[in-house]
Amino acid sequence: VGVVVAPHSPRDFPGVLAEARLRSSRVYIGSGKPNREASAPSSPGGSFPADTGRELFLTWTNQIDQVLIHQEVKLLKVLLDFQSKNKYEIKNSFGQKIFLAVEDTDCCTRNCWEALRPFTLRILDNTGREVITLERPLRCTSCCFPCCLQKIEVQAPPGVPIGYITQTWHPFLPKFKIQNEKEEDVLKICGPFFVCNCFGDVDFEIKSLDEQNVVGKIAKQWTGLYREAFSDADNFGIQFPVDLDVKMKAVVLGACFLIDFMFFEKAGGQDQKAGVW
Repeated sequence: VGVVVAPHSPRDFPGVLAEARLRSSRVYIGSGKPNREASAPSSPGGSFPADTGRELFLTWTNQIDQVLIHQEVKLLKVLLDFQSKNKYEIKNSFGQKIFLAVEDTDCCTRNCWEALRPFTLRILDNTGREVITLERPLRCTSCCFPCCLQKIEVQAPPGVPIGYITQTWHPFLPKFKIQNEKEEDVLKICGPFFVCNCFGDVDFEIKSLDEQNVVGKIAKQWTGLYREAFSDADNFGIQFPVDLDVKMKAVVLGACFLIDFMFFEKAGGQDQKAGVW
């Protein structure tokens, strides 16, 4: 998987980042201060150290500006079209696994509501401890119902809301707002008219509130003709400013999972959605 390259350097837009930092204050997960002894793994093929706790989540996310997300291939889905729990590996740009995201839903919910299903997504560190929780309620995805569009609550630690992803009504384009814990707008996400691209990536740009400056992106990466045709296991790359508030990085991560479910989760033998309709 290639490394996602930012369309612009974060230094090009100091005003945008300053505004984002003013709208969201930093939070330390765990004891309230970073682990000063923690360091990144030296081997590009290794995993994140297993003996670190939630404090390391803050230290690690403060140091990164790229995240890669690899969804596991589900054999039941490929062979029997049976909806099983989604599971994702979250990696840094060197391919080192830093977190694991696991869907928590029951069989009835997955196979009745399919891609529209409400879910709890638990993000675990390499010791199996939950550091982030995503809560998606049952809502509409069609722009015909602008009063009940998609939303995800991001909690870190679990039970403490730190931000929200809310879908914004638009007749043609997929749009979302990144909000802080007070539901104040911090950034926006704008997707393409067609959320499909044969032999290429699909980019959702992260923009300033006035939508004039691009500060990052969420890219659904092309995984090959065979895998795209017979599986809904997707790869994503996230690019954000390295000095973006750590809480907003967690919310952007949650936005990636919402985008996956809304546009790239195949269900009932149907292909992925081509747009907001």
